[in-house]
Amino acid sequence: MVVALLTPSGRCLRVLICSLPLLFPAVEAAAELRGHGGFVKGVAVTADGSQAVTASFDYSLIVWDLEGQKALQVLNEHEGAVNAVALVAGGRQALSASDDGTLRLWDLRSGRLEHVFEGHEGKVAAVTVSPDGKLAASAGWDQTVRLWDLEARQASHILDEYRSNVNSVAFSQDGRHLLTGSYDSAIRLWALASDGSRPRLLRTMEGHDFGVNALSFLPDGEFAVSASVDETVRLWDLTTGEEMAVMRGHDGPVFAVTVSPDGRFAASAGIDGTVNLWDIEGRRIVTSLRGHEKPVWALAFTPDGQQLLSGGSDSVTRLWDLQARSEVAGSAAGEASTQEAALSEEAESRGAKLFRTCVACHTVTADGGNRAGPTLYRIFGRQAGTVEGYNYSDALRGSALVWNAETIDLLFDEGPHEYTPGSKMPLQRIPLAEDRAALIAYLREVTGARQDAPIESEAPQVEQ
Repeated sequence: MVVALLTPSGRCLRVLICSLPLLFPAVEAAAELRGHGGFVKGVAVTADGSQAVTASFDYSLIVWDLEGQKALQVLNEHEGAVNAVALVAGGRQALSASDDGTLRLWDLRSGRLEHVFEGHEGKVAAVTVSPDGKLAASAGWDQTVRLWDLEARQASHILDEYRSNVNSVAFSQDGRHLLTGSYDSAIRLWALASDGSRPRLLRTMEGHDFGVNALSFLPDGEFAVSASVDETVRLWDLTTGEEMAVMRGHDGPVFAVTVSPDGRFAASAGIDGTVNLWDIEGRRIVTSLRGHEKPVWALAFTPDGQQLLSGGSDSVTRLWDLQARSEVAGSAAGEASTQEAALSEEAESRGAKLFRTCVACHTVTADGGNRAGPTLYRIFGRQAGTVEGYNYSDALRGSALVWNAETIDLLFDEGPHEYTPGSKMPLQRIPLAEDRAALIAYLREVTGARQDAPIESEAPQVEQ
């Protein structure tokens, strides 16, 4: 995917930044959490560190067992890409923000959708929850920040002082202040009233050259860090509004920043695919973690500060051991390996190798169930949009398309963006006809296809 980033005047932004010297060598990836079918845009860790929740461009959230590095459940009721997730009540609930303009509250024990918060008139880019779990704040591309009463499950206040899209929100650990960052390159600090009245704008801090993408308070609430399109991470004194440091270490826009629980370190990540760990007091990079093949959008420390999770455009969430400066060794690099082992007889075939990209989102066995995508079990001869329990996009729900060798071939020949426009399936094509044939033959073997089913048939085309 090609991303074009323009300045407000229309000039293309491309500045070469030299990285600071590293105290530790860069490390290579070894383990990963796979399950999403698109960019991982958000990640949050429960208070006890046992589970994580990731949010993705594929319209879904996945709840993970971190010790076993396996998916526990998929939450897929959103009608658009999910950009962020925050936890409520230590991790009993999750609140997600989406391109569909809503926030959704989930019970993580049952996976049940409890409430849909509506009000934003466009994409919701970020969400945060107050430490006491009573209040949420969301950042929208409708140029507002909205506050929500989670107990009454209703809107509380609308902060509409913005003249550009708002990208980021963060509560202080004492719940008394809120930070917001927007495309206008400014950071705004708000004081929250104990009586629930409208927050008061304390100050506007300027220094970034371009839009602010992410914010994080230090534990004391007196300082904060920010990340920006201008390729920098900056440290701010919130008492005075003074910019304390400009930290340069990324080659391109920085999308995410977070602070360790003890306040000693900040982690940042961006379009260059690198995760940098900063010593905040020393204003220097401690180490750079490399493993993502594409931009990194989301970061979260575990509660003990010993590990860091990163989510990226490669559809992968990685878990890093910060003492070892390496990726945590897993049970088998996520859930995908379980299915690959089950299909070991086909492991050397061309079709099996091609299917490794699909296995993160789809199961193929009778008991596999749905993941970020619906199960492919008995896909041949099945009408699109009909698997029970899967939340299909409008593009496939009620479609006349029937999956068979011919339609699957066309799907990967033209690409989902052309053949099933508006569906959740990420953009991917298989240009070579012989590769598509190998994948289809493999699918017939492993998805329980009837042996007497025709290899090709006259199938209805997608209703555009």
